Amino acid sequence: MRARAALASAIGAAAALLLLLPGGCAGAIYKVGDLDAWGVPPPSKPDIYKRWAKSIHFALGDSIWFLYPPSQDSVLQVTPQAFAACDLSAPLLRIADGNSVFNLTAPGRAYYTSGAPGHCLKGQKLWVDVPMANGTYIQPSATDLAALAPTPGSAEAQAEAPEGVLSAEAPDAAAHAAALRADGSALSFVALLLPLILRMW
Repeated sequence: MRARAALASAIGAAAALLLLLPGGCAGAIYKVGDLDAWGVPPPSKPDIYKRWAKSIHFALGDSIWFLYPPSQDSVLQVTPQAFAACDLSAPLLRIADGNSVFNLTAPGRAYYTSGAPGHCLKGQKLWVDVPMANGTYIQPSATDLAALAPTPGSAEAQAEAPEGVLSAEAPDAAAHAAALRADGSALSFVALLLPLILRMW
């Protein structure tokens, strides 16, 4: 029994160390918009998703987490053209589980929109810029710039594209705290898995 307890302690300590070491675990997890749920922006904050995305300097390996009632919505990853036109017909990826996580595994710009009819046109869409491993951003392509060009009546009429290649800066304190909370939840997840691992021994 003591041997089993010692093994459990050693496995828990090793898992905690892996989560804390740089490169030892996946990147930070950011809850989209820092809102209770992914939804149509309120009239008082029509650009909430744009502002949220600009407030965080993502890194390769980070994830963005969309939380919403699965019976009412979904999340689509789309092309720049589909993003600009709010065209939901051929998404690159669709997740509708209500607890959707998209991993940012490639540098460049990634586009997301609600899968609920009409929601994209009401501003429920988001784009994020992911820097290269050295912390610099890729120059937006003509397609990216066209996707964010102001169009009459679009919710993205005020969208701003980054100008050229930018150096990454440290995220603000709120974003850093959110990332730490996400890392803490990963540690809790490992703690929950530990009893299952021990049962297999």
